[in-house]
Amino acid sequence: MAGGSDAAETLSCARCSNPASLQCPKCVQLKLPREGAAFCTQDCFKASWSSHKSVHLKAKLSSLGTDSAGGQNSDLASEGWLYCLRKGQSRTPKLPPFNWTGSLRPYPISVKRNVPAHIDKPDWANDGVPKVEPNSDWQHRVEIKTPDQIERMRETCRIAREVLDAAARMIRPGVTTDEIDRVVHEATVAAGAYPSPLNYHFFPKSCCTSVNEVICHGIPDARKLEDGDIINVDVTVYYKGVHGDLNETYFVGNVDEASRKLVQCTYECLDKAISIVKPGVRFRDVGEVINRHGSMSGLSVVKSYCGHGIGELFHCAPNIPHYGRNKAVGVMKAGQTFTIEPMINAGVWRDQMWPDGWTAVTADGKRSAQFEHTLLVTETGVEVLTARLPSSPDVLPWLNK
Repeated sequence: MAGGSDAAETLSCARCSNPASLQCPKCVQLKLPREGAAFCTQDCFKASWSSHKSVHLKAKLSSLGTDSAGGQNSDLASEGWLYCLRKGQSRTPKLPPFNWTGSLRPYPISVKRNVPAHIDKPDWANDGVPKVEPNSDWQHRVEIKTPDQIERMRETCRIAREVLDAAARMIRPGVTTDEIDRVVHEATVAAGAYPSPLNYHFFPKSCCTSVNEVICHGIPDARKLEDGDIINVDVTVYYKGVHGDLNETYFVGNVDEASRKLVQCTYECLDKAISIVKPGVRFRDVGEVINRHGSMSGLSVVKSYCGHGIGELFHCAPNIPHYGRNKAVGVMKAGQTFTIEPMINAGVWRDQMWPDGWTAVTADGKRSAQFEHTLLVTETGVEVLTARLPSSPDVLPWLNK
């Protein structure tokens, strides 16, 4: 502990509010405000350390990119915060060179989060390599789920919804996407489930957070959300041997009208696509419905990524393109489960990949939005397995109209 100056004697202890004359040495080093860094005794300082030390990390994160000497980035690197490369298989302490399409940049990511040993894990959890999925017959045929599989998927999808809702409650300016990932990870594990994206083909985090021009697969990192951003949070959980997958796009603070229209139109594209799901409908018709509504609003539909079958496998048949004039084969049948997840861009539909090998961004740097549900085809129509709950946060304003 460093001794304070005469002025510090008028400060209050951060723990007990008694007059304080001692300063946290790390706060002094980081040049943080004296208020909140003063303590009356060594005992108060030690008792507060477990919570107080978070102030230091937040200060380092807030100064990322502004330290010309790279000192703060060096500190973060020493604590395991590094930039992601090669689809999660390597790290670097320096921002990789790239012809960025928009104003967003990647930030360092934290170390991989642990999953307790008692949690049932998919086969990629330890080494990053799916074993069953790539060679499964269900990559070529669409599985009809058994009643037992359907019931397990209902349970899993409800957990996924509750986890996404927990993430949604975190959305506000100043929160890092890494903090959102932490909430997703902890909520998933608390439910006895595994966060499916974690180490899937080496993906380094427990969810995807796609901000502004990011189309999909954004990696949670140290960047703080800013007023006016939009952010998509994509959650998948693995529970009782099956996966449940959904995502939503949220407003951060005060968002411009064009972004509001983009996000609402994307929600409507998914809603209209779900409305046609029933036995006998062609998978290719989903793209026609989405493309029609998006185009009428002057927006474009991403062609590089599609909806997919889901169940005991994370990704399998059918592939469900979201754009018009696609060549998807097959028709819907009762008992099938799959996702529909349109990605709609304010500008061109084309995408580029960041150096991390995961983050897909719009080619022109304009914004993109996405919504996703896991669906079950029933004898008479569709059941939205990841539907919003009465307890879901009120974060989509158009639903109140």
